[in-house]
Amino acid sequence: MSVLRLLDRENASELPDVWLVTGVAGFIGSHLLETLLEADRQVVGLDNFSTGKKENLADVAARVGPDRWGRFRLIEGDLRSRGDCDAAVHGVDIVLHQAALNSVPRSMAQPVAVLETNSLGSVNLFTAAAEAGVSHVVYASSSSVYGDVSAPMRRESVLGEPMSPYAVSKRAMEQLAAVVHRNTATTLTGLRYFNVFGPRQNPDGPYSAVIPRWIRALLATESPVIYGDGTQSRDFTHVDNVVRANILAAVRTPGDHQVFNVGTGHGTSLNTLFEVLRAQVAAVTERPEIAALPSAPAPPRAGDVLSALAELSLVRQELDYEPTVGLVQGLRATVSHFAGTPTTHSPEARI
Repeated sequence: MSVLRLLDRENASELPDVWLVTGVAGFIGSHLLETLLEADRQVVGLDNFSTGKKENLADVAARVGPDRWGRFRLIEGDLRSRGDCDAAVHGVDIVLHQAALNSVPRSMAQPVAVLETNSLGSVNLFTAAAEAGVSHVVYASSSSVYGDVSAPMRRESVLGEPMSPYAVSKRAMEQLAAVVHRNTATTLTGLRYFNVFGPRQNPDGPYSAVIPRWIRALLATESPVIYGDGTQSRDFTHVDNVVRANILAAVRTPGDHQVFNVGTGHGTSLNTLFEVLRAQVAAVTERPEIAALPSAPAPPRAGDVLSALAELSLVRQELDYEPTVGLVQGLRATVSHFAGTPTTHSPEARI
């Protein structure tokens, strides 16, 4: 997607020149890298490849071409190392912090690793950035911080009790960011992502997200697993919307530490998602037998919430954010990517 269209601004040259993207080899990080390189920005990437993939970087390199790829420098390092964080933020104008150990189920199985990376690793990065004079850090939080809030619509000011170590790690990260913000000249802005999906999302392993996992199953003519009764509702958000929110947050006028929802404001049950996704895979692959596949029921998972939808009033007011890619449009592009028939990674052409 064009950064000019992404920001609705006159000129991409107004963007700061040097950016750090942590988790650069991951799903969201690689899309941010691609967008920034297409805008002819200099990008430093930090990744320890615990969840990121070098194949994602190779894909970006092929898409942006050798000249733009020459603007990228990779540091293979870890958030938990203060030395790695210091090296990554050196000479950087803006930090987009995406690196994390994600997934509620992973955090149930590996709580210490998740807290060390997401909370302690993040404060390493925040303090390193502040001491290096970085003007703005935008960091990835999560809708999981809302916990057991009973209302399905999540508003930034209303938090419940966390339901997983992952939720605790992200809430702690927000609190640590607020402390750094209050005590330094660096602006920190958090973005609470709601169920992001799109090309390059990892479909493998026990902690993969639902959409790529289901696409992989359907392409193999297997029944996707639905945990619980399938009435759980989620705000499935295409990655282009998340890229847009990150850039808008990065160029906002410095002010108080704020955290914003990033979603679409629309809920989709898992049962409805299955029906739409099954139809999309059948159509893209021209295999009508996929449209008749049933789902496979399974018991509910610990730590999952019933419904979580993004209330967007604050992010619209403060960042002028508006989601531009809806569920069906985003699923079509994502299915095409995983089926090996994409014309572009995104529903809109990039620069």
